[in-house]
Amino acid sequence: MATGPKALIVRGGWEGHSPAATGQWCAQLLGEAGYQVTVSGSLDSYLDAGLLAATDLVVQCWTMGRLSAGQSAGLRTAVRAGTGFAGWHGGIVDAFREDTDYQLLTGGQFVYHPQEFVSYQVTPTAAGASHPALAGIGLYRVTTEQYYVHTAPGVEVLAVTEFAEDQDQPQLAGTVVPVTWAQRWGAGRVFVTTVGHRLADLTVPEVTATIRQGMVWATR
Repeated sequence: MATGPKALIVRGGWEGHSPAATGQWCAQLLGEAGYQVTVSGSLDSYLDAGLLAATDLVVQCWTMGRLSAGQSAGLRTAVRAGTGFAGWHGGIVDAFREDTDYQLLTGGQFVYHPQEFVSYQVTPTAAGASHPALAGIGLYRVTTEQYYVHTAPGVEVLAVTEFAEDQDQPQLAGTVVPVTWAQRWGAGRVFVTTVGHRLADLTVPEVTATIRQGMVWATR
């Protein structure tokens, strides 16, 4: 029986991101790292102050949807008090689009992606090269959705990409866009990477390592 840090995976929302399957993948990844893992299919987990106070890391796999005022406040209060918060792709930065307080917590928000999958390079920044989340990870390529995101000025950008040519938004071509970032939120740590549209993306070795190491970094 695991006796390590306690993690809560909250998964649900839009089925196009396979929240059940990716949540299970994450649970296995954390279990292998020694975490005690609880999986929840309800945003009401964010109303349980006792649960969150006893949780060292919340991993969210919940695309779109809505948070109630109480759910939003519960999550943000827990992170500010020291509970870590982490996730990937739409499960963290295309969630709760109307909740700008939530977007302050994540430090970024999905805005656009081309209609087709593209092959793109992920490049660690100088900050990323020395950050525990990217330890041992160099340049790599993925073929999947490429997210164009808006990020807060204060986040620590760990990896970037050049946005691909896209006939619908040609003005975005060549723009350097954050892929992976981290920030402090009160006593808590927040980790985000935008790769991960499908389960196959998560099993790319560099992506798996980034998410595993990022979650460990974010843990209380």
